[in-house]
Amino acid sequence: MEHLLRGLTPQVLGALVRRYGHFETCEDAVQEALLVAARQWPAQGVPDEPRTWLIRVASRRLIDLLRNEEARRRREDTVRAPDVAPTPVSDVDDSLTVLFLCCHPVLPVASQLPLTLRAVGGLTTTEIAAALLTPEATIGQRISRAKQKLRGQPFRRPDEYDERLAAVLQVLYLIFNEGYTSTAGDELGRVELAREAIRLARMLRELLPDDGEVAGLLALMLLTDARRTARTSADGALVPLDEQDRSQWDHAAIAEGTELITWAMRTTTLGPYQLQAAIAAVHSEATTAADTDWRQILALYNLLEPLLEGPVVRLNRAVATAMVHGPDAGLALLDSLTADPRATRGHRYDAVRAHLLELRGDHPAAADAYLTAAKLTTNTSEQRYLRARAKHLRTHLGGGGAGDEGGG
Repeated sequence: MEHLLRGLTPQVLGALVRRYGHFETCEDAVQEALLVAARQWPAQGVPDEPRTWLIRVASRRLIDLLRNEEARRRREDTVRAPDVAPTPVSDVDDSLTVLFLCCHPVLPVASQLPLTLRAVGGLTTTEIAAALLTPEATIGQRISRAKQKLRGQPFRRPDEYDERLAAVLQVLYLIFNEGYTSTAGDELGRVELAREAIRLARMLRELLPDDGEVAGLLALMLLTDARRTARTSADGALVPLDEQDRSQWDHAAIAEGTELITWAMRTTTLGPYQLQAAIAAVHSEATTAADTDWRQILALYNLLEPLLEGPVVRLNRAVATAMVHGPDAGLALLDSLTADPRATRGHRYDAVRAHLLELRGDHPAAADAYLTAAKLTTNTSEQRYLRARAKHLRTHLGGGGAGDEGGG
């Protein structure tokens, strides 16, 4: 049900905006229609044409909302009444048009991201705030201002994509990441979000078949999502990469992703999504964790860092450095990040530090770092894994050996 509603959200919003305009009010009407569906469909069953049903319900609510605005009488004269009879609704999927509208250059990037995550990804304000590490009140204000700024903007795909494409790619990747590893909740990930991001990336690839970064992003999603089944055990516990049963990986998705990234790197200008996809492909090529070509991965991270500013790449490079040159070298690189508050925000810094300390054999310090990371994450599955790792190390203090080669 959640997957169906999330996939239909941008399609229904696009249908309303194309027909009536008023992006801001249409978005509110769609959200209310989704709430009605979430209440009625589990009890009454999903309609034969759920998209058409949502469009009609949202249209009725839209008219009500428009009639309550200050310009009520003028708008009542110009806005057509919604179709309430079961007449056919256009099959055009306007998801990409909505996506590009949310990334309109009149909006600052700080507003583009949360608006798109809500209108296209279907995330709540709370989820968006957590994903962007920003207070919820701030996110709400940005979304409200962004919808107001889009008043009067034509609902069509842009003639030139360059000025919006970077924002579109970033938003799609954020939606996918939230689906692959949720910032909060009892489940490790949200399958419906990741699938929606992949669906939109496929549509974007059809629209821009010669763009290497579009191909790179789709490849990255496919190669990463291919591991989903093996990431959790039967009881829902997180399984780190080096312990996963690779026979459970989706090898058809791996083959598709590998073909995409091979084409992109051979024929187009190299970009950050391509390099990240190439790293994922190297992991996918290894039949066992011990077979992972860490030198190639480290070389790719060295190419990626100048193109993708931020601490996340350096955190990942610290792991690759440790796997090639030893844990002390990785820890030294990690220590260079302490002056950057972005690097130590959240749980990932302490989780990586714990992993490297475990590789070095410093089990007491590693256990402490795992517990610190557990306190900082809001994902219950990750919390359980990190605490279990700390308990294991404290139970076996003095035992040598490396830990989770390759991280989680």
